[in-house]
Amino acid sequence: MTRTPALAVPSPGAPFERIVLDRRELRPDDVLIDIAYAGICHSDLHQAAEEWGSAIFPMVPGHEIAGTVTAVGSAVTSHQVGDRVGVGCMVDSCGQCEHCRSGREQYCVQGNIPTYNGVGLDGENTYGGYSKQVVVKESFVCRIPDGVALDVAAPLLCAGITTYSPLNQWNVGPGTKVAVVGLGGLGHLAVKIAVAMGAEVTVLSQSLKKQEDGLRLGAADYYATSDETTFEALRGHFDLILNTVSAQLPVDAYLSMLTVGGAMVNVGAPSEPLSYNAFSLIAGNKSLSGSLIGGIPETQEMLDFCAEHGIGADIEVISGDRVDEAYERVRASDVRYRFVIDTATLGEAD
Repeated sequence: MTRTPALAVPSPGAPFERIVLDRRELRPDDVLIDIAYAGICHSDLHQAAEEWGSAIFPMVPGHEIAGTVTAVGSAVTSHQVGDRVGVGCMVDSCGQCEHCRSGREQYCVQGNIPTYNGVGLDGENTYGGYSKQVVVKESFVCRIPDGVALDVAAPLLCAGITTYSPLNQWNVGPGTKVAVVGLGGLGHLAVKIAVAMGAEVTVLSQSLKKQEDGLRLGAADYYATSDETTFEALRGHFDLILNTVSAQLPVDAYLSMLTVGGAMVNVGAPSEPLSYNAFSLIAGNKSLSGSLIGGIPETQEMLDFCAEHGIGADIEVISGDRVDEAYERVRASDVRYRFVIDTATLGEAD
């Protein structure tokens, strides 16, 4: 086994503690990765506080992992020592159902195996990327192209694919008018990616305090949704609205901004149900949808796309002893736009 230092939450909502993990011995199809950077996703906060149902403790969060291959199993063919690689939100699936066979492992009929806070097919708990090393099945490891630095690549493994997938699915391109709701960890990448796809992008945020950032990232317009005139001014304007916020929204008001046949896609996950009037959909042949990350082939496609277009996350790199502070700042929306842990600061295994 590989012994590696890690940061763990011992119980719901508790401060992080440094522990030493025993990563499994390499199986024939496994890859050992030296983690360089691990992004902090807002979902990490929810799970560490056990806000999304029963969780496994101690918990080592982290599903935005970027690093380098240091060893491979005897049957590995897709990666070799020295490769720059990334791991996202899942590390296994059944591999046999129609969704797995079509490269949409996130929708595995038996449920995909999450990178942390999950139980693998071998019955062992999974522990994530807030650590210096991880062992992952080769088919769930993606190549990070040379055109993207590892630190800015780490958040692409969750925030990047979470926004790329619906933009890709709804065929965003030149001539498409896209609204991005919220300019945070997800939203800032949604703007970059949609602009690179050729869309005309508008940011919809509660206030104008991030307007300068939104325009710098490539948005053509930026509106405050706290101004009631925004919804009237943009009535029937958008082909696609990508909602990245995990908050209660007046769904009918947002649907009114869609053109006939337009779609509003939710990637944010509020804790309370959203409500809407069916006529807001029926009257304009509109769609209200949701999207979950992406499969491994699409994740690789996203990484290649980002490298081609020079896209990485806007990040603040922190040391391991600042993760508790970072969590508080994420709760306060005080980061532009993703914290990334430099795992070299975690020290060595005892």
